[in-house]
Amino acid sequence: MKELDLENGKISKLIKKFAIPCVISMIVAALYNIVDQIFIGWSDAGSFGNAATNIVYPFTVIALAFALLIGDGSAALFNLSLGAKNKEKTSKSIGNGLILLVIVSIILTILGLVFNKQILNIFGGNPKEVQCYQYAKDYLRIICYGLPFYIIGQGLNASIRSDGSPKYAMMATVVGAVSNIILDPIFIFVFKMSVKGAAMATIIGQILTFIISILYFRKAKSFKINKESIKLNREICKQLMSLGLASLITQLAIVIIIAVTNNLIGKYGYMTISSSGVAYGVVTPLAVIGICMKVFGIVISIVIGVSLGGMPIIGYNRGAGNIRRVKETVRYILIINLLIGLFAFGLFELFPTLIINIFGSGNSFEYLEYAKYCLRIFLSGIMLTCIVKSLSILLQSMGSSFKSTLLALARDVIFFVPAIVIIASLSHSVITMLWSALIADVLSFITGIILLKKEFSKSEKVSEEDEIEGQGQNSDKLLLKNKVIITISREYGSGGHFVGKLLAEKLGIKFYDKEIINLTAKEYGYSRKYILDNEEKNFKTSMFYNNDDKLFASESKVIEALAKKDSCVIVGRCADYILRNNKYLVRIFLYSDVDSKIKRAVKYYGLNEKNALKEINKVNKQRAKYYNYFTNGVWNSYENYDMVINVDKLGVEETAEIIKNIVITEDRKGRR
Repeated sequence: MKELDLENGKISKLIKKFAIPCVISMIVAALYNIVDQIFIGWSDAGSFGNAATNIVYPFTVIALAFALLIGDGSAALFNLSLGAKNKEKTSKSIGNGLILLVIVSIILTILGLVFNKQILNIFGGNPKEVQCYQYAKDYLRIICYGLPFYIIGQGLNASIRSDGSPKYAMMATVVGAVSNIILDPIFIFVFKMSVKGAAMATIIGQILTFIISILYFRKAKSFKINKESIKLNREICKQLMSLGLASLITQLAIVIIIAVTNNLIGKYGYMTISSSGVAYGVVTPLAVIGICMKVFGIVISIVIGVSLGGMPIIGYNRGAGNIRRVKETVRYILIINLLIGLFAFGLFELFPTLIINIFGSGNSFEYLEYAKYCLRIFLSGIMLTCIVKSLSILLQSMGSSFKSTLLALARDVIFFVPAIVIIASLSHSVITMLWSALIADVLSFITGIILLKKEFSKSEKVSEEDEIEGQGQNSDKLLLKNKVIITISREYGSGGHFVGKLLAEKLGIKFYDKEIINLTAKEYGYSRKYILDNEEKNFKTSMFYNNDDKLFASESKVIEALAKKDSCVIVGRCADYILRNNKYLVRIFLYSDVDSKIKRAVKYYGLNEKNALKEINKVNKQRAKYYNYFTNGVWNSYENYDMVINVDKLGVEETAEIIKNIVITEDRKGRR
């Protein structure tokens, strides 16, 4: 990407290049549904039609959720792989994503057509409201036929952006949306197709977006789609879906919000009396809530567009280990999104009637009154929501899927759903329950700031000590007649690193611990930060974390090369297993008593005494998992080693001396 230097280019210019087309794409994508609602509101279907589209809307969001799960996940993995200079993985991330999009789209289409009545009932449809329910059935059935084109088109959009072609991605979406805008009035008013016409216009636009997106594969810059790249790889699929999980959760959370809100309206709508003394009923609140959700969606689309525009910059520099540049990009994006939120807040508070009248004229007093409550109360925390939604995407692009997913869940599920259920149950009012959104916004904003600070704190904690410790220590002492390779496995806090270093000095041979990180980074193009995040101390196995087999293979080659060169001491990284067939190998395991480990961890590693044991046990557990994952063996099983020593019995200095004497004795006897 010569024209887009992600590593050195000015961040404001890069964000502008990526974000503007991305924002336009997101707004245009949101217009698919909102334009339908505007034209339907002005048609004979009126509020009944708007209520019907609100009932169907959650199902289309589910489709988008799976499109973004795979699409954003593929894009994030693509950027991380690009930053780590892993060309093979860049193509596989896009190819595997494409196949997954096809599979998911077919499954959702079948489910939508077969279980359409059940879907409508789940999302607040009431067969007793005959006219509204029939409109919803008609709309859903037609929309289902366009789902494969919609899912694949939306899913590929993120990959096209990440490949350095944000304008092309924008064009693909804009063409479809403009088509929808042009065809909506033709089908609805000219052909008198009402709600069915809106659905037809929508799927034609989705087909156009799909075609343009697929054609991009002929001109892709940094990836190739071929038989090898589309062959499903379990590890690739796991990684991209874990990275896209936050996008899935974000969208599914919207589904949960709408489903819960719609059902509460159905329960309490007739129990809530307007200021004119008339009950709001069900259709009016359903239609208004649907409009508010769509307006809310427009604002959030802009925010997500800005955030996604920063994803290639953050992902690339995160993969390359440039945390300073990542922080600068995040700060810039958050300021922009805060300003967007403040502007939207002003519109909703000052001009609610103007906004609601865009979606139809001749509205009743109750309709307009509830609309004012909805826009002013339900969306009163919009500026906080903008920050929360932005943070979720930014954490995702930094590779922190767990924090991103947690934040996405916090606002819409963990805080909002319980709040609206409790408030509605206590007040029996479809007005009072609207305050639940502000409560959720405040709590999730606080959560988001905490998670972001923790993510940056984690990155900055990476020790810069031993950046280059040299290639070991040489001595004038010539104590060994033969070659010897000593591997040291150790419990965290046992002093294994210091024992190994002293031993190497005493024997006059080379010592390798963190030097292996530097050598692997230099030889195979990884960033030092990336290696540290994926090595044994930080090793994790869950759906939120990805185990890099390629990194282990790269480190293994470095270790094998070091062992071939000369005598040396190697600490950790399964070296005892990697070199198991080396005839010069001596395998050592060091452990320590609990109290000694705590004292050493507090003194040398800077741990808090209260939390030291917890951290020690955590690291040792991760080391055991790391060893088991790559060797299928048991890390602390004594039968794997030639010597097992409790460092506390002798101390670090004496332990190194004892091992030295044993090695020298065996060397002189020629027993290795």
